[in-house]
Amino acid sequence: MSSSLSEPRKLTRQEQEYLTFFIAQVEYAISLTFVREVIPYDTITRVPGMPETVRGVTNLRGSVVPVIDLAIKFRLPAIEITSRTCIVLVETELGGTNMLLGLLTEEVGQVLAVEPGDVLPAPPFGSPVHTDYLHGMLQIGKSFALVLDVNHTLSHNEIMIPSLTAAATAVETLPESAVEEA
Repeated sequence: MSSSLSEPRKLTRQEQEYLTFFIAQVEYAISLTFVREVIPYDTITRVPGMPETVRGVTNLRGSVVPVIDLAIKFRLPAIEITSRTCIVLVETELGGTNMLLGLLTEEVGQVLAVEPGDVLPAPPFGSPVHTDYLHGMLQIGKSFALVLDVNHTLSHNEIMIPSLTAAATAVETLPESAVEEA
């Protein structure tokens, strides 16, 4: 397994690359096949009615990109913004459409080239996230990086349904006359 960013080398046919980043001082990894780019933290605009996990949206060269705080999703304290805070832009399929999302991270770690056998199965307990969000684990020295299953972690149901539920609840609490007028 190579972890050097300064030593470019060719991947073997079987190797895959993973980007690591930190949330609540735990190292996570996602396949580079999902990563479009990493940008420094900039202004995020809060959008009313969105789930708590969606911190808001950012402007990426004129495009609106939702920014997800995975710490909140994993029931951890929200990520504090520092000079090392980054947004990892990932492309995933949501509701049958490819969508660009930003993952708020404490900081970016490294790019790892690994053989498929180096991704170990996730244990049934002992990690700060539900194991159904994990693709596996990568050993990095004496510690592990938790490999996220991007399509499951960032599924349409996981991100968008809470906002629809909140909107439906808000309509249910309106007086009948207000609902009829709408």
